[in-house]
Amino acid sequence: MNFLFLLIIAAVAAYLLRSPLKAHPSLFYSIAAMLVLLYFFGATFGVPRWLWMPLVDLIQKCELAVALFAVVMLIGCLGKEQTLYRRMKPIRAELSIIACILCLGHMAVYLGSYLPRLLGNASINSNVAVAFGVAVALFVLLALLGVTSLGIVKRATSSRRWTRIQRFAYLFFALIFCHLALMLLPAALHGGVAAQESLFVYTAVFGAYGILRLGKAVAERHEETQEDASATPAIAIEEEAAVGDAA
Repeated sequence: MNFLFLLIIAAVAAYLLRSPLKAHPSLFYSIAAMLVLLYFFGATFGVPRWLWMPLVDLIQKCELAVALFAVVMLIGCLGKEQTLYRRMKPIRAELSIIACILCLGHMAVYLGSYLPRLLGNASINSNVAVAFGVAVALFVLLALLGVTSLGIVKRATSSRRWTRIQRFAYLFFALIFCHLALMLLPAALHGGVAAQESLFVYTAVFGAYGILRLGKAVAERHEETQEDASATPAIAIEEEAAVGDAA
């Protein structure tokens, strides 16, 4: 399944369903969990091919989860004054939790496949071994970020601490790209067209995020500097007036 096409569908669906998602997040979490269970059912007992192939793309290959994470990433690149940002920001946590649930199917499949081989000292490609190590780090961050995205946990955590934890999302997004690149690069270098196309799209999406997010950070820092500069004369005038009154 074309990831870029899936990303567009995910973004449009998130926008159209933002109100029910915010009002009834548990319903959407349940749907995500049912998709994962359906995938495991299909892997164990079999399902028609027309159903199995989308499940492989969406769940086993983790494309739907990555698409939702990409939507969350790109929302963060929007200006705070923009209408789209104000409409989409309230559901970033819910989208992240749905993506975390969908990741479980992907992780379970490949953990069961590669962990016995690594523990048994079986021959394994170095790229795959490094990608597996990155996947372990992703799992830890996924658990940390997913749990702290829950409303009940957020309310029980101080704002400062919660913000510090959520900053790990930048590392999480970077490791997602590293994991994807490590898995796709060998096939891409050997002429695999599908791998080359996927690697190009992922590089474009994550590269665009990096540029846009960095640009937003620079713009916000510039605005803060200007606000501090404009506030300084006012403070000085107030201090002079206070000295004059005291005299």
